[in-house]
Amino acid sequence: MVKSTGTYLGGLNCQLTHGPSGQVIDTDAPKDNQGRGAAFSPTDLTAASLGSCMVTTMAIAAKLKLGTDIPGVRWAVTKEMSADKPRRIVRLAVEIWLPFSEAKDPEGVLEQAALNCPVALSLHPSVEKPVVFHWMEDGK
Repeated sequence: MVKSTGTYLGGLNCQLTHGPSGQVIDTDAPKDNQGRGAAFSPTDLTAASLGSCMVTTMAIAAKLKLGTDIPGVRWAVTKEMSADKPRRIVRLAVEIWLPFSEAKDPEGVLEQAALNCPVALSLHPSVEKPVVFHWMEDGK
């Protein structure tokens, strides 16, 4: 188990502390929901966590099943919020760029790992999670 703690600082800002490491991050409400957008919002952290979890899980699978590492993999997650109430995440569109050919993973181990990461599996099924993998073509 991992414990995180937080303190509400006022002005729609919170400070979060990761128990094991002591690392601290701040959150701020987004501009479209009464905030300044001066930091990640809680839902922004959810989106960022999805991308990070997918790539971390891919790296674990690469190490254990392919005997390699995958440095240089990049990702972007675009978060869409509901237009109706209650306010919620409705779509997290993920793009992952892999700096090597798909031939490095002929059995699709990396894509399967990403699609089955713990964050993806923990999100409500109503949240759309389309994922596009951009593999580098041979010779590029």
